[in-house]
Amino acid sequence: MRMYAGTPEAAQVTPKTTPGTLRALDGSMRDDRHDLVREGHERALELLRTCASEDGFLATPSRRHNYRRVWARDGAVMGIAALLSGDDELVETTRRTLVTLARHQGPHGEIPSNVDPVTGRVSYGGTTGRVDAGLWFVLCAVEYWKRTADEVFLGTVLESLERVRHLLGAWEFNARGLLFVPPTGDWADEYVQSGYVLYDQLLYLQAQRGFAVVHEALHGSPDHALEEKAARLRHLIGANYWFDEDDCIPDDVYHEVLYAKGRGAAAHRAGRYWLPHFSPLGYGYRFDALANALVSLLGVADDGQAEAVDEFVAGLPASGSANLLPAFHPVITPLDEYWDDLQMSFSYTFKNEPHEYHNGGLWPFVTGFYAASLAQRGQLEPARAYRDGIHRANSSARDGEPWSFPEFLHGLTHEPGGAGPMGWSAAGAVIADAYLDGERAFTWRSA
Repeated sequence: MRMYAGTPEAAQVTPKTTPGTLRALDGSMRDDRHDLVREGHERALELLRTCASEDGFLATPSRRHNYRRVWARDGAVMGIAALLSGDDELVETTRRTLVTLARHQGPHGEIPSNVDPVTGRVSYGGTTGRVDAGLWFVLCAVEYWKRTADEVFLGTVLESLERVRHLLGAWEFNARGLLFVPPTGDWADEYVQSGYVLYDQLLYLQAQRGFAVVHEALHGSPDHALEEKAARLRHLIGANYWFDEDDCIPDDVYHEVLYAKGRGAAAHRAGRYWLPHFSPLGYGYRFDALANALVSLLGVADDGQAEAVDEFVAGLPASGSANLLPAFHPVITPLDEYWDDLQMSFSYTFKNEPHEYHNGGLWPFVTGFYAASLAQRGQLEPARAYRDGIHRANSSARDGEPWSFPEFLHGLTHEPGGAGPMGWSAAGAVIADAYLDGERAFTWRSA
């Protein structure tokens, strides 16, 4: 078992903002950066253990929310953190999470959005299915197998992986390489984006890489068709979601007229960040923080593109104060043309007020992937700053109690919001810590 002990350089760097005085696990008072990191990591692992159940990771141990279930997306993110931590108990919980999801796979290969282990209720989504549930399942399953060499597990989930692969291919619809995601079809399930969503394409790319790795291990030779599919998807992502400042039309643009119109309407965004989605109706232009973190973490962005994104992120308001990333930016306000659509996009109650939830809320788990991408690229100082922001966010007090691990912070007031304590907020901290400690996930890629 590898337990995080903090990095020696962590105590030598002055953070952008003062973390404040925090109470440690032993009750003493501490106020320096090194102790914030150490305590935050310990408490994050403690919460992940509290989320562990016989059936896998629960999104939260709280009984006040319907998140007390085994969720594919949350469980996989917590599973990645568990595998990076090397904690034997958490690694075993990752296996149980994946087996539970595979056991409740739908008739067409759907991985559940969530499973209620108490009632046995299985959900594959709300008004639409969740495309990223199956994608995260594949990523976490391959990561678990690669790290543990658990061949019994692989045999258990192999059929499930193949059924997911077949279903994902059907979701390309036109067999041209990109998944089509319906409204509310992924983690931004109450936000206004759909179509060919970048975030989902990135997960699809890593899933394709995973299928290829599994095939080669089982058959002793590579599947060239799988490898070519992954290579082509990587090229499609690079060609369609990054607008260069010149007037050239890249090879493999999905639709030349759509691309040209999109670039013309977004000339001031060219060369600044990866665009979030496009559809037959045109391009979306808001900054998707999770997608822009994953595009570097998964090796799609080149150095110049990664540096441009870093520069854009550094200019976001919360980057210099809370050191957290908003889910999407800029915020949609009542004066915005998308406000009416946003107000209609919710399951039970409207959550996306300005600076809240997906609409500019600041997310520890999203920031964890960005901190990881920075650390992977050797940008250690900003990676530490964002890692510290995650720990400070997780330490936020609710009902007079610190370390509430909120779902998000309000984009302006930095007050904790959403459900909590959330396991994937803890996971964001563990992932950032692990990458700064030299650990890496998703190293199995050839395309």
